[in-house]
Amino acid sequence: MRRRAARDGAQREAAGGIGGHLRDGAEIYRRSFAIIRAEADLAGLDAALERTVVRMIHACGMVDITGDIAASPGFAQAATDALIGGAPILCDTQMVAAGITRSRLPAENEVVCTIGEPDVPELAASLRCTRSAAAVAHWRERMDGSLCVIGNAPTALFALLAMIEQGAPRPAAVIGVPVGFVGAAESKLALSSHEPGLDHLVVHGRRGGSAIAAAAVNALACERE
Repeated sequence: MRRRAARDGAQREAAGGIGGHLRDGAEIYRRSFAIIRAEADLAGLDAALERTVVRMIHACGMVDITGDIAASPGFAQAATDALIGGAPILCDTQMVAAGITRSRLPAENEVVCTIGEPDVPELAASLRCTRSAAAVAHWRERMDGSLCVIGNAPTALFALLAMIEQGAPRPAAVIGVPVGFVGAAESKLALSSHEPGLDHLVVHGRRGGSAIAAAAVNALACERE
């Protein structure tokens, strides 16, 4: 009952503005986040993870996605510390990279997407894999202590886990939220159950996407909403 009252109040407030059409960007953000907090189940999340989940919901418009979001106990701290320490952000797609707000990054962190490297198509053909998976091979020299962000391709997440198992440097944390009907759920389950364990954030099941991945980075990068 209390949650419904808070939700209804937030929705009534959001309908304000001239003719019901609110034009101030900062106020739209404020009211949007108020509605999310009124409707979503955020109980038990620490401040950094709550902020991250709120932004992920804001990116997709689905408050029920909280039921599919899971993170390792140390994920938020590990990812935040990596960003503050200047770690690079390795992205599986240009969409993820483009969605990261550079002004929020605490140490002018390098945002890297290697899918456009000239040899990726040939490498994918020789390995009989997707270009997204082949592009991950170019991450190796930057992986140590990095924040790896996969929002689109399950094959990229499988490739990352295979590289780590074969001795590649370990990232500080992995945001693994690829979207899709083939391999997406399985890749995220592989990440969340990986041994000896990686600090990670996932959206279990088919849902995910580049916008959600970028939103998670933006939330971790800066406490300001």
